[in-house]
Amino acid sequence: MTPTHAITYEHAIPDILQAMANVHGVIAAHGLDPSLCHLVRLRASQINRCGYCVKMHTRDARRDGETADRLDRVIVWNHVSDFTEQEQVALEWTEALTQMDARTDLGTLRARLRDHFSDAEIGALTAEIAMINLWNRINVSKH
Repeated sequence: MTPTHAITYEHAIPDILQAMANVHGVIAAHGLDPSLCHLVRLRASQINRCGYCVKMHTRDARRDGETADRLDRVIVWNHVSDFTEQEQVALEWTEALTQMDARTDLGTLRARLRDHFSDAEIGALTAEIAMINLWNRINVSKH
């Protein structure tokens, strides 16, 4: 193995990966719509350019009934009418927390989130976004 060879995290830190995987059950228990979670995971993975995660989350979303048309347009969600207001604000929150642009007005965005989600749901959505970003970074580090 060369010093530049990708780390096999499954062997190096299986306990950490297992703990990360277990978090998803806790997040899911907060009742976010699974189809919304698919959209959020896909959009963050697109932004982070994680090919592995884009393929996985697209496949999982289709398996759970999401349409190919909507999945094809997640990347341009704010320029099409395919998504509900709740999905749009969740995707905007996803982009804000993934891109971390200092110019983003998180307060205004939180107020819009509260039109569609409880504080507990916003917390679960935020955790979902944080976790997909963590998984993306682990997978991208193998490129």
